[in-house]
Amino acid sequence: MSAMKAAAVIPARFAAQRLPGKPLLNETGKFLIQHVWERVRLARNVSRILIATDDARIFDAVKSFRGTPVMTRADHPSGTDRIAEVAAGLEEEIVVNVQGDEPEVAPEAIEQLVELARTSEAPVATLACEFEKADPADPAKVKVVRDRAGNALYFSRALIPFPRGDGAKPLLHVGMYAYKRAFLLKFPSLAPTPLEKSEKLEQLRVLENGFKIAVGLTAPGPGGIDTPEDYKAFVKRHADACYGGS
Repeated sequence: MSAMKAAAVIPARFAAQRLPGKPLLNETGKFLIQHVWERVRLARNVSRILIATDDARIFDAVKSFRGTPVMTRADHPSGTDRIAEVAAGLEEEIVVNVQGDEPEVAPEAIEQLVELARTSEAPVATLACEFEKADPADPAKVKVVRDRAGNALYFSRALIPFPRGDGAKPLLHVGMYAYKRAFLLKFPSLAPTPLEKSEKLEQLRVLENGFKIAVGLTAPGPGGIDTPEDYKAFVKRHADACYGGS
């Protein structure tokens, strides 16, 4: 029996609150969204990559570097709904949602996530890592607690579990998902749930409806670009890698 095929979909919106036009930032000589696309291309178990957007400027930028853009509706309530619209036209059994603001995403992490989705009975898979530099108490850093089988018990912006003694330590959720396509197509029909509304975390809709999310452990990475400071730091890392740091 052949392994389930996987497609990666990268959502890219122009209207980011803290960093408008984020996908088109190009101080490195490449669009930010192109950096993400190039990293995903290195994942050996992804059969194709699509970039989902509702903005003609991003669509044209993706065409310029020979990516595959897909124009989606502008009224989607969440990124997952946008991914689901694209998934409706795919034949791959697994759909990977790679955030469009992670230009240093590890190809190995994508490969790990695809394999987890293939082998787990859960309809959704995601990743987590140990906290390295980020503050676990920061509500912008989402924490996840797993059961002994490696499935998610809960996601929260609060500090969970409470660090005490030699018990479990908080795990940082890596915001990348792999969905079984059949489940992803059902997701938009699930109404937003109370915990999802409280935490502003749409993955809680999955758990509140009784579905499992498999959580694999991976190595910490640089994370996404949320602020001008994040982007400035990325530009410096990129220049150092290309030309050598001082």
